[in-house]
Amino acid sequence: MTHWIRFEHGDRIGFGTMNGGQVRVHDGDIYDSPQPTGQTLALGELRLLTPCVPTKMIGLWNNFHALAAKLEIPIPAEPLYFFKAPNSFLASGEIIQAPKSYEGRVVYEGELGVVIGKRCKAVSEAEAEAYIFGYTCVNDVTATELIQKNPAFQQWIRAKNHDTFGVFGPAIATGLDPLKLIVRTLVNGKERQNYPVSDMVFKPRQLVSLISQDMTLYPGDIITCGTSLGALPMKSGTKVEVVIDGIGTLANEYK
Repeated sequence: MTHWIRFEHGDRIGFGTMNGGQVRVHDGDIYDSPQPTGQTLALGELRLLTPCVPTKMIGLWNNFHALAAKLEIPIPAEPLYFFKAPNSFLASGEIIQAPKSYEGRVVYEGELGVVIGKRCKAVSEAEAEAYIFGYTCVNDVTATELIQKNPAFQQWIRAKNHDTFGVFGPAIATGLDPLKLIVRTLVNGKERQNYPVSDMVFKPRQLVSLISQDMTLYPGDIITCGTSLGALPMKSGTKVEVVIDGIGTLANEYK
């Protein structure tokens, strides 16, 4: 298992592999045979960035059996998804900002993110694994009251795309089995979400395959797999940690 991060060190942006408190710096293309430079940096000296730079984040709705059962809504026949744009992307350790244009509830959603590793178009489920670079933690922040505000039009894009609402990191983990992972969300240190990835309706390889029939996926793009039970509103000053053992802890404060 390898953990890739992006970082800022002085006036330089770089990437490398993380092992404990040390980062082994690499050069080249993170998705295509990156090479170690021989330089090692202390993690505490670095400012963490988002571990990749997606062209888009694709978010799933109603992708867990447990949540669908609680809400008493049918299991979808195909993935139901929306987009999060680059303006929303935020790294671990940074502040999730309450939008000034909206005064309603803002909800955290701890999720698993699938990171694409190479250009992907119309691939089969059997082929999809070769297009997945790795996995990351996601907090899919949502201004929930906007979605149904206008009865003539569901505002998923507006609800999901305020600045800082697409939180992911701190690393991309490679070489693990996503179906063995557990997603936990801690709010001010108290566990609010704890659910198995295996409860997904559409598993990671299925998502990559099915979404790639609709659109081209590019290296660094993220499919965030949806959330399960326990997503709740945040108050100013709330610290939210999305914890996935094997990947890491995505920690941010909401203000």
